Amino acid sequence: MAAIHQPQVVYLSYDEMLADPQVEAVIVAVADRFHVEAAHKAIAAGKHVLVEKPLGVTIEECEELRRQVQASGLILQVGTMKRFDPGIVFAQHFVREEMGQVLALKAWYCDSTYRYQMTDTLQPIIVTSEHARRPPGDPKADKRRYYLLTHGSHLVDTARFLNGEIVAVQARRVEKFGAYCWFVAVEFADGSAGHLDLTIAVRMDWHEGFQIYGEFGSVIGKTYNPWYLRSSDVECFSMRDGQYHRVLGADAHCYKLQVEGFAGAILHGTPMLGANIDDGVAAMRALIAISRSCENGVWVRLAGVTGGV
Repeated sequence: MAAIHQPQVVYLSYDEMLADPQVEAVIVAVADRFHVEAAHKAIAAGKHVLVEKPLGVTIEECEELRRQVQASGLILQVGTMKRFDPGIVFAQHFVREEMGQVLALKAWYCDSTYRYQMTDTLQPIIVTSEHARRPPGDPKADKRRYYLLTHGSHLVDTARFLNGEIVAVQARRVEKFGAYCWFVAVEFADGSAGHLDLTIAVRMDWHEGFQIYGEFGSVIGKTYNPWYLRSSDVECFSMRDGQYHRVLGADAHCYKLQVEGFAGAILHGTPMLGANIDDGVAAMRALIAISRSCENGVWVRLAGVTGGV
């Protein structure tokens, strides 16, 4: 990695990097079960943290991390980069400023059987080494858990970003021919209804988007595979002028925008658009509640969930 990217400084261990006073912030992008441990160390060393989603794997460890972050005064941002998608941001502003009361939201995140045929032409070439350090075990072995945490994080966070807090869920999971589907009924804090569809993987192109029905308008959005670096196509219909409104979304490199937002919050105190520690904990509660509800199909209130997926 050093030979290819030629960084100014190279560290041979995480602890060595955290000990460097010139390092102000770190990005944690290791396997899910190590997110909290790595973030704990960074916060203890006085570093701001951008941690990949999901925040962790259990409610208890996420709550403990939140207490540490709150006591430190440091910034922790969760890497749900879709909050930086210009189309989704445009939709969120419309919902907040023009829609009035929200009646219902539908959102779906359906990975494609052809995703790697698409992304292999878009992603940077993966650099591997026989000296790579890897802990034992396969984090992707338990598909139910892996898909819900990894992909469900985006779906839940987008729903919360667009329509506020989720207070209860009722979920059903179906597994056939190696595919997994979660259909989730949602109760939002404002009394509006929701439906979430997480399906891995659909026999079609990447299929992700949302619809929102409100008092003075409606929103429909289509989101693309993130590696295309393309803004969601969003149309917001407003009764104010009887017209549909769209955003250009010229800069839609959400990964870059996410890091720039993180840096701006640290260096200039700009408002943080990204998910904070409270958002990360709330998303974990929703994912665990969905997992619990799948066991018997009953409604599960987020406030009472414990443990992990």
